[in-house]
Amino acid sequence: MRGMMRPLFGIHSDVVALEAYAARAGAALACVYSSSAELDAALIAERRAAGVYGPKRRRRQVLVTTAGIVVALAVIVFFIFGPPA
Repeated sequence: MRGMMRPLFGIHSDVVALEAYAARAGAALACVYSSSAELDAALIAERRAAGVYGPKRRRRQVLVTTAGIVVALAVIVFFIFGPPA
């Protein structure tokens, strides 16, 4: 009979240990962010501040500005020298 009781005590201690591990895991998984979108936004902001993504590139804006300047110069040249003969 004593041999049968020994595993029950072992099971009880395993259950107590498992509950303690679950409590620690729950504390470790606690998150200060209310949603995954908020977490992602914070991570991206932190990485940008660290320079991970590099400088912001505004190629399209530079291209449109350059094209506008070229067209304006072409119009000015056309008015100065007249239509080609």
